[in-house]
Order: sequence, then structure tokens, then C-alpha cells
Amino acid sequence: MKFIKTLLILLISIMTSVQAQNKGLTLRDLVPGGENYSSFQPKFTTATAWWGDSFVYRDGDNMIGIDKPYLKDGAVILTLDDINNSLKEKNEKVLKGLPAFTFINDGANDKVRFSYNNSIYIFDYKSKSILSSIKYNDGDNSFDFNKDCTAFSVSSGNRLFVINSEGQREEISNDAGKDIVWGQSVHRNEFGINKGTFWSPKGNLLCFYRMDESMVGDYPLVDISEREAKANPIKYPMAGMASHQVTVGIYDLNKKTTVYIDSKGDKEHYYTNITWTPDEKYLLIAELNRDQNKMDLNKYDASTGKLVKTLFTETSKKYVEPQSPAFFVGDKGNFVWLSERDGYNHFYLYDGEGNLKKQITSGNWVVKNFVASDKKGENIFFVSNISSPVNQDLCMTNIKTGKTTLLTKDDGYHFTKLNGSLTAFYDRYSQKDIPGVEKLTNVKSLKSKTLSTSENPFKDYDMPEIELGTIKADDGTTDLYYRLTKPLNYSPDKKYPVIVYLYNGPHSQMVNNSFMTGVAGWHLYMAMKGYVVFTVDGRGTSFRGRDFEQATFHRLGEQEGKDQMRGIEFLKLLPYVDSERIGIHGWSFGGFMTTYMMCTYPETFKVGVAGGPVIDWKYYEIMYGERYMGHPEKNKEGYEFSNMLNRAKNLKGHLLMIHGDVDPVVVMQHSLSFLKKSVEVGVYPDYYIYPGHQHNVIGPDRVHLHEKITRYFDDYL
Repeated sequence: MKFIKTLLILLISIMTSVQAQNKGLTLRDLVPGGENYSSFQPKFTTATAWWGDSFVYRDGDNMIGIDKPYLKDGAVILTLDDINNSLKEKNEKVLKGLPAFTFINDGANDKVRFSYNNSIYIFDYKSKSILSSIKYNDGDNSFDFNKDCTAFSVSSGNRLFVINSEGQREEISNDAGKDIVWGQSVHRNEFGINKGTFWSPKGNLLCFYRMDESMVGDYPLVDISEREAKANPIKYPMAGMASHQVTVGIYDLNKKTTVYIDSKGDKEHYYTNITWTPDEKYLLIAELNRDQNKMDLNKYDASTGKLVKTLFTETSKKYVEPQSPAFFVGDKGNFVWLSERDGYNHFYLYDGEGNLKKQITSGNWVVKNFVASDKKGENIFFVSNISSPVNQDLCMTNIKTGKTTLLTKDDGYHFTKLNGSLTAFYDRYSQKDIPGVEKLTNVKSLKSKTLSTSENPFKDYDMPEIELGTIKADDGTTDLYYRLTKPLNYSPDKKYPVIVYLYNGPHSQMVNNSFMTGVAGWHLYMAMKGYVVFTVDGRGTSFRGRDFEQATFHRLGEQEGKDQMRGIEFLKLLPYVDSERIGIHGWSFGGFMTTYMMCTYPETFKVGVAGGPVIDWKYYEIMYGERYMGHPEKNKEGYEFSNMLNRAKNLKGHLLMIHGDVDPVVVMQHSLSFLKKSVEVGVYPDYYIYPGHQHNVIGPDRVHLHEKITRYFDDYL
């Protein structure tokens, strides 16, 4: 009887497994916005952070600390009840769940900060008490705190305020309005700019951007959600037209006074990558001319705004693109700068007067970003792709010797966090066939403690085979990395249609050595339906060095298209690929490339779907557009070459264009102009609009988007 019971359990288990494997995954399982999407993502420890040198993470409504990282577990350091008991004592509303914390001063004290009920709370987790609560107003955003949380800045509309620890609110902006914006990101978030305020190291001074957009025209966007549709115009400076004008101010919290940087640059030049000196007496600002081929790193007196000197200048025949601020190392006034001047992004050491002391890192790999430097200024920690162009690693370099140590020894794509003393780091990584691993690692010994290993969320399902490899670029020598997702249970004796998914634009890498090579859920879905899905990162994409990235300069589409066609040549050699049924799809720059490929190689591509496509680069914004294409008057031939209106007449296959009707990035003028030209030349693309969506379709509607795209390929490919 016991044997029969065991056999029944085994049979039920096998049947359940088979049913799970036979059950198909849907777009609601695989696409962000789908109600089941989170269930098919690898699971990791939540709210990971360093409390000084102790690692902490969330476990339900508890924060757990590991007192000696990589050696042993610690104990509960904070609970929801701790916070709620303190809130009750102040007769305030209690929390339903543990809030998101920020450890103040990098965990050097016993305080955390959290936001709740329109208030900023400072909580002492040793005494289990709320030390202060500061109210803020509805509509406040862009919160930026000084080091010790004795003050913070907020934006409200286009206005800028500073709020002190007593809750006193001081307005810095004095002429904010429709055309004047204070304390927000400028230059359309290019050059690594992602915020508009910068606290000094001691928290006494606040540097901020002030942007005057009065010279930029109002570009019309229409909100159809009202009873009567209304105009919500934006400021959109197009290539070749007037740009907004930015100034940089410095507000003194104690004196309540403001001074402005007295720059000698053109009014339309770019203020990028702002850095305070450790003594907060000076600012270093990377200033770029509008042509973006000359950058000055300028030093300003923070008390007067006057230029002290230009520390150094970088020039290029194509473009200079500063992405990271300078950072200071040690106590002798030396700072480090990131530059591609030798062909790859590397560190250079300067003294405080701008004299180059040495190049710190070198090699045919790139530094992605700076992470930290030790107090003595001996070592710097950074993220790179030193082990492979498709990997992401944490490294340490000794400034004096130049010796670089790879700290993340496991092959793959790593996301890391260093502790306060830079002696250990949290590491979450994945590989093509590994969903995820979390470790704590000792910097000196590189010994690790594994925290968790993620379960494959697709373990109960039959999944497509994914191949990671390289092909040669159109130059015949450069390696390009590709991802090939094969049809589920494919047979080499059958022929399958192909969808080329591409972006191939600046600041992108679609193929990497993360779980399933970074494949998107829609790609898996299409492979399960019997499609081959192919992606290759051609020249023009990131993390391969200056020449690789700048190969597309002034003629966007040309080199990218040639590299994509090398991918087509590779695909046609595969016995299971149906070369008569090749489709292509991309969004934004990928939408531009989709249109380019459909109209430049019309005999190759039968079907295309172009989302939010750039059509005519003179309609795109100045900062990005002029970097890669130059001024329209100075590069007329290049603009004509890359203008899809000139190629519309070549369209032969089925092309669907999709656009959000309030897209502030690639405005609808692009796709509408292509439709107008199509009427003139007698070609017949299809068109679909997503009302209320901006540059991409997000939320639950994203499932509908991918169903629409799927149906188009099913119908015509």
C-alpha cells in the first residue's frame, strides 16, 4: 500500500511538471505591465545597504544586520514596530509596512531618513525614537539632502526652496515662471546630468542650475483626457535652432545670499559635471561649446563666482562627451578625470592646478563609472568591462603603481555596493545560464559568503535556446556581439521566419552576459511562437571604445546599417532561417534604424515595426542631435543622407509605425512627416497611436503594445 501511495505521488508530480511545461507563457507573464510579470523575474534580497561596515537587508518588516560581513549573520536591528511605536508617541499615523531608508552620513552615525505622510523623518535606530519630522508641501519633488540631513532642497513647479532642520522654508528662486526653471536637470539630461542641485561637502552651500527657456519656442503637445482637449506645450530646442541658456548659482545657507558663476563661455554652451572641492571653496565645472568639440574644465571661486583658471582643455575632431564629474583623492588636492582621449574611457590624475600627473588606467576596455576612493588616496574603485565587453565588473586600481585588481572573479554581469571602509562589497550577478547570485566579498582576500542563489523562474517551462556569439563588422575585423534566440524546440531541417530586434544607437548595449543574455520577454514569446529573434550591437553602441562609438558620426544609419547587414548575412547561412521572411523591429533610435533598413534594403526586409522613430534629425533636440550630426547648416549632406523622408519612396514591405501622442523626446512630427511623404510618393505604411503615452508605452498598456506588434508580424511575416 505504501508503495502504491508513493507511486501515485510520483505520477502526480510528473503530470504536474508536464502540465507546467506544456502551459504556454503569455505576454502578461513576460512583458512589464503584465499582472504576472514579477513572478517571472529572478528573486533577490530586498533593500540591501551598508550601515557603515555592517550589511543590512529587509526580511518582511524587519531590517537584518550582518555585523561582520562575509563571516557571520547578525541580528534584527530595526522593526516596523520600532518606528510605529515612536509615531504613536507623537500621535502620528502609523506605517503599514517598513519604509525605504537612507542611512545618514553613509552609516557613520545611528540615524536613518525616510519619507512618509508628506514628512521627512529622522529616526535613531539605537534609541528607537524619531528625532525630528519636517513637513513638505504637495507638489514638492527633486529632494536633495546635504550630508548630515541638516537641510534639503526641493523643487515645486519651476521654483527652488531650501528647508532646514527646523522646517523653515526659504525660496531661492526669485523669477521662476513658465520660461525660467530653477534647480532641475538641464541640457535635456545629456552629459550625465540627472539633477539640478549639488550640495557642498560640509552642507553649507547649495549649487544649482537656473535655466532660461524664453528663447525656445513652445512646442505643442495635446492632452485629450479633458472634456475639451487642451494644449500642454513643452520647450523643445531643435537642432540648428535657439537653445536654452543656463546659469549656475551658489546659495549660502548661513548668509542667505546667492552668487552666480561668471562664465566666459557662449550663452548656449553647456555646464556639465559639477564638482565641489573638499574644502567647499571652489567648484570645478566641465564646460562644453555648442559644437561639442571643445571642453574646458574650469575652476570657480564659490564665494564670488569668478573664474580662477581653466585647469585643462580637451578637443576632438568629432565630439567630446564628458559624462562624469571630477573626484578628489587623498588630502593633497589631487583629482581624477575620466576621458576617452587614448581611445578608451580611462582615469587621469591631476593636481589642483590642472597639471597632468599620470594616466592611471589603460587598456582596450572601458571604465564605466567611478565608485569610490579610499581616504589615503591610494586606491580607486570603479565599474568596468575589463574581463569582457559583455561583462560588468568591479575593479580596484592602485593610483601609484597602476596595478588593477579584478574584484568580481565570477564571470558575468555584476552590480555591487562597497561598505563604508571599502573593505568588503555586496555583489549581485548573473550569467547567461545563471539567474542570479548574491555574495558578500572581502576586498583584500576576495573570500566570499554566498547570501542567496536565485531560482530560475522558468524552471517549469520549456524555453527557447539562446546563443551568445560574435560576428565581424562591415570593416571585416571588429567583433560584434550578437544574441540569437531560436524557436522553441526548433528543428534544423525546418525553415523559420526571423525578427531582427535592434537599437544600435549611442549609449546602448543590448547584448550582455547577464541572465539569458538580457533577452526581453517579448523575444522569448516570439521564439515560443516559432520565430528566430536576432540582435547584434553594431558600431555606434557603447562600451567598445571611442572609435567604435564615433564610427557613425555625421551620417547616422550608414555604418549601423552595414553592420546590421553583416548580421543578415550570418542569419542566411543558418539552415533553419527562411531568408524570404525577415522582419525588423526597434524603438526610438531603433525605430529610426528600422525605418532606415526597410527603406535602404527593401529587398531584404519583408515586415518592420518602428516605434517612436526619428525620421528627420533636424526635428530632434540640439544636445543629442548636434553631437552626432552636427549643425544642420554645417552638415547638410549628412542630414540629407540620414533623412528618412528621402528614402520613403523605396519602401516595399509592410511597415507599421507606432507613436505616443504626447511624446516629448521624439515628437510626433517625425512619424507624421513620414506619413505625409508616403502619400506624396505613393507608398503605404501602417500607423498606430497610443493616446496619453510619452516616448514609450508603459504600464498595463504595454501588454497591448506587444500584442499589436505580434499580430503585425503574424499577419505579414
